[in-house]
This record gives sequence, C-alpha cells and structure tokens, in this order.
Amino acid sequence: MLTTIATVLAGLVGAAVILMGARALWAPQDAAGFGIPDTPTESPTFRAWLAVKSVRDVSAGIVILAVLAGGTAHLLGWALLAATVIPVGDAVIVLRSGGPKAVAYGVHAATAAVMLVISLLLLLA
Repeated sequence: MLTTIATVLAGLVGAAVILMGARALWAPQDAAGFGIPDTPTESPTFRAWLAVKSVRDVSAGIVILAVLAGGTAHLLGWALLAATVIPVGDAVIVLRSGGPKAVAYGVHAATAAVMLVISLLLLLA
C-alpha cells in the first residue's frame, strides 16, 4: 500500500517537473519565479538560460516516468533520490544569488524533502 502511494507520488513529481519545464518554454515571463532576483525576462540571455533549465526539467521528468513505467519500485527510488540533487542545487543557486529565502526553502528545499521521503519509501519497500 505504501509502495503504491509512493509510486503514484513519484509519477506526480515526474509529471509536475515536465509541466514546469514545458510552461517555462512556452511562457518564459511566467516562469521567472525560480527565485533568482532581478531576472530580466525579456533578455535574450535570460531566455536562453531558462530554455536550458526547461529542457533539463522536462528531461528529468521523462526519466522519472520512464523508470516508473519500466522499472521496479526500488529502481524508481534510486532514480528519484538521484533527481533530488536538482532541487537541492536550485535552492543553493537561489541562496547564492541573493534570492528570497522563502523561495529557496519553501519551494526548492521543500521539493527536495518531498522527493527524498518518496524515494526512501520506495527504497525501503
């Protein structure tokens, strides 16, 4: 039962990451809430950086869903645990750039914590 819940949650994480990445590609001005201060959403350089981040997000979500579809709960746990590095890194980037701590901890670190719990549930199943 717990494994099923964790698997569904892992799938939701994968889908959410894909949607966030796709949204940032289609509407970059709406995706500037990453937490880096003074982001000029009309800047071609910023849009290029955001496109790179968006492709990374979509790819990470696809990997999670691919492992969910073709792997075991244990493998999914390892994949999700590895992917947890991404929101941890994002939180560090926001903090190092002087961004709001509320975004660093409330969005990125909280996402990492949720992913960590889900991955542990899958690994311990």
